[in-house]
Amino acid sequence: MTAAHAVDVLIVSLGSTGGLRAADAELEQSLRRAGASVALAQATPPREMRTLALTDLGWALAARRAARAELDRRTPRAVIYSSTTAALLWPRSGAIRFDATSHGNRRGRHGLWQRPLERRRLGRAPQLLPWSERGLLEAPPPARRGDRALVLPVPVEPSGPPEPVRDIAAIAYAANPSKKGLDRVLEAWRGMRADPPGEHSGEGSGELLIAGAAAEELQGAGLLVPGEEGVRVMGTLSPEEYRALLRRARVFVCAPRREDYGIAQLEALADGCLLVTTPAPGPYAALPIARELDPRLVSEDLQSALRAALEDPVTDYSTRAREALRPFSRVRTDRLVAEQLLPRLLS
Repeated sequence: MTAAHAVDVLIVSLGSTGGLRAADAELEQSLRRAGASVALAQATPPREMRTLALTDLGWALAARRAARAELDRRTPRAVIYSSTTAALLWPRSGAIRFDATSHGNRRGRHGLWQRPLERRRLGRAPQLLPWSERGLLEAPPPARRGDRALVLPVPVEPSGPPEPVRDIAAIAYAANPSKKGLDRVLEAWRGMRADPPGEHSGEGSGELLIAGAAAEELQGAGLLVPGEEGVRVMGTLSPEEYRALLRRARVFVCAPRREDYGIAQLEALADGCLLVTTPAPGPYAALPIARELDPRLVSEDLQSALRAALEDPVTDYSTRAREALRPFSRVRTDRLVAEQLLPRLLS
C-alpha cells in the first residue's frame, strides 16, 4: 500500500439514523481540525427486516462490507466503529463509539445474538468512546474495566440567532413514533386543548408541529386523523428547516419509551425551547438537565407539564440551558479530540 493510500483514522459509519450520521460528520471534522487525515466508510442501508435481531444483522453486514472495502484501499493507523452494531462483525479491531449498547437496548429475544458478541467486541476494543457516562454504565461490567474509555459527547450548538417572536406553541420529533412516544404526546396535547384555554399569546400559539414523519404514516398507524385541529405534520425536513422551526417554538415535547441519547432534545434546548418530557430509561443526556432547569416539566403527567411550560414558563430557562450545554460545545469536543482521543488512537 502506497503512502498516498495511508490515513490516520478510518471511521466506519453505520448511519442508520440522522443523529448517527450527524455525529459521525462532527467526529470526522473534529479529527481533521486536530490535524488528522480521515476516511469515512459509509454502510449501505440494508433492506427492511421484520425483527430487530435481523435488522441489526443486516446493518452489521453492511458495516463489515463498507469497512472491508476501505481497508482494501487504505492503511489506517486506527479504526473507529460508530456504534456497537457497526463493530459486531468487524474485519479488524478498533475503537468503538456508541450512544447505547445492545446490553441496554436489546433486551430479551431482540438481542439474542447481539449481546454476547457485543460483549466480546467491547472487551477487545482498544478504546471505548461512549457518548455519555450513562451510556458507558450500560455496557457489561467487564467491558468497563481499565482506562480504555473516553466519554466523547456529540457537539450541540445553537443553529442561529433566536427569533424575536416564538409563534409556535410546541414541536415534537416523531421519527420512529412508537419509540418516541408520539401517542402519549398527542394524548397530552389533546387533553390540554380540551381544558379551558389558558392565556396564550402569539400567532399560531395553539398548534403542535410534528416533524420527522409523514402524515400518511401517522394516520396509517392510527395516531392521527386527517385534518385534526391544532396539529400540523411537517414531514421529513432538512436539518436547516427543522432547526429553524426550533428557533420559533416555545416548547419541545416528547415522551420516549427509551432514550439512547436524545440529540433532538439537546438541539431543542440549544435553540431556546423549553423541554417537556416524561422520564425515560436509557442514557438520556438531556434528562438531568431538564430536571435541573424546571422539574415541573419532567413528569409522567405530560398534560400538566405542557400547560406549565406554555402558561407559566420560567423566565431564565433559556439562559440557564445555554450554560448547562457548555459541556456539549464544539470547542470542548475539539479539545478532547486533539488532547486525548487522537494521542490514544495513534499511540
